Amino acid sequence: MPSPTLVNSVTTGVETAAARALRWGFGQALPQFAMRTAARRGDLHGRLVLASNGPDMPLELFEEIRAAGAMHRSKFAMVTASLPVVKEVLNSHDVRSGVDFNGTGAVGTLQSWAFDRAPLGPLTPPSLLVTEPPEHTRYRKLVTRVFSVRAVQRLRGRTEEIAASLLDDLAARADSPVDLVHDYCALLPVTVIAEILGVPLSERDRVLGFGMAAAPSLDLGLTWRRFRRVDQALLGFDQWLGEHLASVRRNPGDDLLSQMVLARDYDGNGLSDNELKSTAGLVLAAGFETTVNLLSNGIALLMQNPDQLRRLQAEPDLWPNAVDEVLRVDPPVLLTGRTVVRDTEVAGQPVPRGAIITTLLAAANRDPEVFTEPNRFDVTRENAAEHVAFSSGRHYCLGAALARMEGEVGLRTIFDRFPELQLLEGAERRSTRILRGWEVLPASLKA
Repeated sequence: MPSPTLVNSVTTGVETAAARALRWGFGQALPQFAMRTAARRGDLHGRLVLASNGPDMPLELFEEIRAAGAMHRSKFAMVTASLPVVKEVLNSHDVRSGVDFNGTGAVGTLQSWAFDRAPLGPLTPPSLLVTEPPEHTRYRKLVTRVFSVRAVQRLRGRTEEIAASLLDDLAARADSPVDLVHDYCALLPVTVIAEILGVPLSERDRVLGFGMAAAPSLDLGLTWRRFRRVDQALLGFDQWLGEHLASVRRNPGDDLLSQMVLARDYDGNGLSDNELKSTAGLVLAAGFETTVNLLSNGIALLMQNPDQLRRLQAEPDLWPNAVDEVLRVDPPVLLTGRTVVRDTEVAGQPVPRGAIITTLLAAANRDPEVFTEPNRFDVTRENAAEHVAFSSGRHYCLGAALARMEGEVGLRTIFDRFPELQLLEGAERRSTRILRGWEVLPASLKA
C-alpha cells in the first residue's frame, strides 16, 4: 500500500508530478522494458511493438505471426493476423475494448491512484473507445445521426467547397514546394469536423495542434519527455473544450456540440461535464486524425503506383473503391487491443478471462485467404471494402462514412487540380506506433 503521507498529499493535489511519473512508469516504461526483453528472446508480440513505429509496414513480421497460427500466444498477449479471427474478436461480447495492465495489491493500488488522475484522453473513460454498453450505447446515440451515410452525403458539397478553397491557396504558391500534410491533408478534415461541431474557423489551427500533439497517447513505450508533452497537450485540450462548451451553453446553435449539450434522456438527464468533454473531444480529434492519414497515405500510394492513378483518371467512378483499397493497404490505424472479460473461445481455442488480444488490423487487411495478391495495390479490387481499417462490431468507427467521403473528395480533387503533382525528397512518416500516416509530404505542384 502507498504510505499515508503519499495518499494525503495526493488528495491535496500536491503530488500531481508523482502521479504523472507513476503513470509513465506503469503505462510506458515498464511495458516497454518488458517488450524489449521479450523481443530479444524472439517473442513475436514484443518484436511487433518495437517494429511498429518504423517507417515501413512490418510485412515480414506479419507473415511470421500469421504462420504461427490463427491465434498466436505470446508472452503478454494473444495476437492474430487473420481477418476472420480479427472480426470474431471485435464482434465478441466476451471481450471489452482496451488493454488492462492493472496489477493487484500495493501495485494495483498505486496504479489506480495514478491512472485515476490521468487527463481525459482517447484511452481514458468515459471515452467511446474504452467504454462498453450501456454507457457506450448512450454516448454513441448522441452523435450517430450526424455521421450517417445520408447525413454525410449532405456534407459532400461543403467538403468539395473546402477542398477547392484549400487548393486555390496551394495554386497561389504553386511555384514553390508545399507540404501536402500541413497545407492540405490536415486542413481539409479538421475544417469539416470543426464546422460539424460548431468550432470557429479561428480555432482550427489550435484544435489541429492539440490533436497532433496528443496522437501518441494511443502508443506504448513513450519516453518521459514525449509523455509529458502528450500530457500537456491533453490538459490543454481539456481546458479548451471546457471553455468552448461553456460558450456553447450560453449561445447554443444548430451544430453537434449544441445538440449534445442540450440532449436529455427519458428521465431528463443529460451528459455530465466529463462525458461531454470526452465524447466531444474524441469526435473532434478522431474526426480529422484518421482522415489526415488516409489522405496522406492515399497520395503516397498513388504516386508510387502511377498506373493505378492513370486508371482512376480514366475511370473516375473507381474513386470510392480506390479509397477502400488505400484503407486496406495502408490503414490509418495499425492495430487495436481487447481484454477478455470471461472465459471463452476464439478461433476454437480456449481463452481465459483477463487475457489480452491484439488484433492486427493492417495484417488482417492483407490476409491471403481473403485477398488475392494481398500486397498489391489495385484500385479495381472487387472486395477491397472487406478490410477492417475502421475496426468492426460495436466499436466500428462511427465516422467511417465521413472519412470515406472526405478521402474520395480529397484525393480526387487534388489529382484533378494538379495532374502534374510530384512528391519530393524529404517525406517523413509519423513516429506514432498505432496511427500510421505521414508527418511531412513535400511536393511540387508543377512538373
